[in-house]
Amino acid sequence: MSVPTIGGPGYHIGIEEFEAFVSEEIGKVALEGKNLVLIIPDDTRGCPMPRILRAVYKSVINRAASVKAVIALGTHEYMEPDEIALWTAGSRDANLAAEYPGMPIINHLWKDHDELVSVGQISAQRISELSGGRLEKGSDVLINKNVVEADVKIIVGPILPHEVVGISGGNKYFIPGCAAHELIDMTHWVGALITSAKMIGTTGITPVRAMINEGAAMVPGEKYCLAFVVKAYSDEIESASFGTPEGAWAEQAKVTAQTHIEYVAEPFPNVIAEIPLRYHDIWTAAKGFYKSEPAVADGGEVIIYAPHIEAVSEAHPEIYEIGYHCRDYYVKQWDKFSEVPWGVLAHSTHGRGAGTYDAETGVENCRLQLTFATGIPKEVCDSINVGFRDPASIPALMADPNFHVVKDAGEVLFRLESERPAK
Repeated sequence: MSVPTIGGPGYHIGIEEFEAFVSEEIGKVALEGKNLVLIIPDDTRGCPMPRILRAVYKSVINRAASVKAVIALGTHEYMEPDEIALWTAGSRDANLAAEYPGMPIINHLWKDHDELVSVGQISAQRISELSGGRLEKGSDVLINKNVVEADVKIIVGPILPHEVVGISGGNKYFIPGCAAHELIDMTHWVGALITSAKMIGTTGITPVRAMINEGAAMVPGEKYCLAFVVKAYSDEIESASFGTPEGAWAEQAKVTAQTHIEYVAEPFPNVIAEIPLRYHDIWTAAKGFYKSEPAVADGGEVIIYAPHIEAVSEAHPEIYEIGYHCRDYYVKQWDKFSEVPWGVLAHSTHGRGAGTYDAETGVENCRLQLTFATGIPKEVCDSINVGFRDPASIPALMADPNFHVVKDAGEVLFRLESERPAK
């Protein structure tokens, strides 16, 4: 079944063209007398959100009985009011009640159990089946109550290569976007067991995507998705689809696989990943490492260059306790680490990359060196098992031919040409 789609790889969708597409496709959804929730990303996703959200708002506000927008944070830190205003209206001083009258824009309050509603359970046996035998543990499916209680849910978000699920977007806006941390942790740990380097940029239904789809199917009501791809290093929308979360995602996954994965003939000796301001901590800025790792030579260094970042994570303090290590460091010492939130373990392994750990000798060997050139002090870097460079030294280092500089790091994935899928 075809999914309504506009644009494609390399295309530029103009403002009026995009608004017409949104108006026509969302206009086909029966909203009269129904409560609607829009599920949108947080500001760690690069896209012209004010323009996109205004187009969607205009197409629904005079038809639905009520409209809310929920920011699908997953377990990211809650956005402050001025950050929400900047993200959704283009100015920290924007009056959102005036910009979007009748549509409150709220955080997914994942830390507050009272804000979550159970929509079902996934058994341990089913998790084992979906994860390819990597994990056998059941879970309640707890979802944001604003999302659950709405008659109609419309996901509005970009599609990109992703370290946990392969390609982001679609039902990922339900889980982890609007879910409780237990199921989020489980999906992230399965991704970590596969490893980021193998998972990231993989199209199709990966084991993690299968787990997400299973839980999302339990969310009641009508579910739709406006999925789109934003041209790399720009605010230009090049492709968009509207349909079911599964269908719209699949169409746009094919586009991002063509436009946000860059294949290189030879591995980079080292990389400087220059992190944009939209990433506020290492928890999110580590995408600069994830998306460089597959294309860096053995023994190379990846520098996370972000002078504006002063914290590893505010929402997940456990990362300061365990630091950054390869997957086997945890798997081979599972009794020691099994009680640490699995999402934190997963972030740690994603951020440190491939490596080995010898349980008898206690020696860990990581394939690459991870270095922070940020506002995080050297003593903190030492304590979490990463290297330190003074951020003031990085501009000069950018001229070194042994370092490949990735501007606006975190969205384009680099892989070796030898890994390009056969057509």
